[in-house]
Amino acid sequence: MSTAHPPAPGRIDAHHHLWELARRPQEWLDPEHMAPVRRDFTTADHAAAAAAAGVTASVLVQVLPDAAETREFLATAAESEIIGAVVGWADLTRPDLPAELAALAAAPGGGLLRGIRHLVQGEADPRWLARDDVRRGLGAVADAGLVYDLLVVPHQLPAAIETVRALPGLSFVLDHLAKPPVATGELEPWAGLLRELAAEPNVTAKLSGLITEARWDRWDAATLRPYAEVALEAFGPDRLMFGSDWPVCLLAGTLPDWTATAEGLLDDLGLPAAERAAVFAGTAARVYRLPLDAAS
Repeated sequence: MSTAHPPAPGRIDAHHHLWELARRPQEWLDPEHMAPVRRDFTTADHAAAAAAAGVTASVLVQVLPDAAETREFLATAAESEIIGAVVGWADLTRPDLPAELAALAAAPGGGLLRGIRHLVQGEADPRWLARDDVRRGLGAVADAGLVYDLLVVPHQLPAAIETVRALPGLSFVLDHLAKPPVATGELEPWAGLLRELAAEPNVTAKLSGLITEARWDRWDAATLRPYAEVALEAFGPDRLMFGSDWPVCLLAGTLPDWTATAEGLLDDLGLPAAERAAVFAGTAARVYRLPLDAAS
């Protein structure tokens, strides 16, 4: 793990979570493998981690397929000095989705709703995104002026590519670069599919989640570089944004660990300061409609 680059101010973290186990049990937190993060993570915890990493604004992303969690996150964001946007959850297949999205927007903090996400990675059908009812729901997300966060794994990328092409009016954000197989060191077919997805102009991507796709106890910048390089070549700095995936990232490293590593990777790949600023603030500010002065 690298901490060679000290944290600098003015970063937007485009992807983090919060949870309190007594309020909302997290069944996905396996006590054997996920023990380091099987506890509460509050706004105070996040504020401390963000400050240590030079993060001054953030995007809070849904954890559970639960509309009540989304309402809670919106209210939490409204009281936060750091959280500037929320990516929530809504059932894409419900016939009254437009009304549900309108109700979320009208809820306390609803003006901070910027996107919707579903845990597609957990769907057994690799073509779930191609279903007619899902596509209708995605159309409603576009009509509501929201973006859609794509949480997929590599074998689901073909359906994601088709869906992005079918909905050119919807802005998609790829989470965690579709979780490439960093632990095994393989690039294909992930890299080819990522480039195909990136060829569509209505997609941006998050430079996030790489350290938890690597061996948690043995990763370093050299391990991650091939995947970051493919992402940068495919999307360019104006369509790539930094995300921590905190607190999930704690399985492999702290928020400052990952932030410093990402900074070092972009340096090593030759990005000048203005392009690094796009990845660390500008892209997220544009896509999630955050004021750039939030990152200063």
